[in-house]
Amino acid sequence: MNLCDVLKRPLITEKSTFLKGAANTVLFVVDSRANKNEVADAVEKSFKVKVTDVRTMNMPGKSKRRGRTVGLRPGWKKAIVTLKEGDKIEFFEGV
Repeated sequence: MNLCDVLKRPLITEKSTFLKGAANTVLFVVDSRANKNEVADAVEKSFKVKVTDVRTMNMPGKSKRRGRTVGLRPGWKKAIVTLKEGDKIEFFEGV
């Protein structure tokens, strides 16, 4: 798998912002076929940092309804990436 295809986007939530400051951890939405080694390589090569730990989880799609019709949003995969002490990834700082 191409390294550019592994990382889809950063996951910016209240919890991810707290983890970024407290535990030096960054969250990403990744390709559902990617494994932990591919995620770690993609983060290291894209952002020039050292990754110490990667945890992944599959998030199920939510069911939504419009009237009588019930649909399902697609599921996705989340990666929690812990960085080495001193390394950091800047997304919105300085804006």
